[in-house]
Amino acid sequence: MADHAHNLRAQTGPGRPFGVITRGTTGFNRLRRSDRWTRHEPRIQSLLRSAPRPLAVDVGYGNSHTTTVEWARWLRQVNPGVEVVGLEIDPARVLPPRDGVRFELGGFELAGYRPHLVRAFNVLRQYDVADVPAVWEAVASRLAPGGFFIEGTCDELGRRATWVLLDATGPLSLHLSWDPNDAARPSDVAERLPKALIHRNVPGERIHDLLADADAAWEHAAGWAPHGPRVRWAHAHAKLRQRGWPVQPLRRKLRDCTLFVDWAAVAPSV
Repeated sequence: MADHAHNLRAQTGPGRPFGVITRGTTGFNRLRRSDRWTRHEPRIQSLLRSAPRPLAVDVGYGNSHTTTVEWARWLRQVNPGVEVVGLEIDPARVLPPRDGVRFELGGFELAGYRPHLVRAFNVLRQYDVADVPAVWEAVASRLAPGGFFIEGTCDELGRRATWVLLDATGPLSLHLSWDPNDAARPSDVAERLPKALIHRNVPGERIHDLLADADAAWEHAAGWAPHGPRVRWAHAHAKLRQRGWPVQPLRRKLRDCTLFVDWAAVAPSV
């Protein structure tokens, strides 16, 4: 892989998009797990309803309109007036408008916009880990007041997805979501951890401790396996809470297995 840290610096400058060109692969419903969560997350609902025409920017949408247009449909369930813009750093990928979504040249400088909500999925995974703090800071500093940034990754079919929710102060929470029938144990999702954490899944790091405890809780709930993986995970999730992990409760019946935890509980050690 190329030296992305060097390339990131080389492509950063006045009037130039901030970032590097990535592979651009995408696919229908690939980001559905994050999309569903975004649609129902109370903080994001409140944000999108706080303005008549809130702005959402999708950074690095790839080779097609697909995932940005799908995202716009989910967001407009919360507020039909949401304005959605897709940004791509590769001029060849800038597409014509579709379904009320605009597509423009830009990167993590957000093309001069100050959006309420920003998403970047499967972009930073192709960068050097050393670039992550600069990108997070660049986006967070350009958010509208009260805005959020969703940065994550997923597998090719969207069966396993993870993302970090950030605001102007930095990362707030880590979110793991996976197809109940696609993983033999919770830690299988580790291969899709966000760039900031994927190399930290080693003994002595908090993310490793969380996944190890999640696997242990999953084994403890083995007696619920005949009722299906969702029921088994609900009991495993409750066991994690009993063990003191600051995981967010499962507030509604979900089709996915999910594990949402405060960032402070999994942040990399210095």
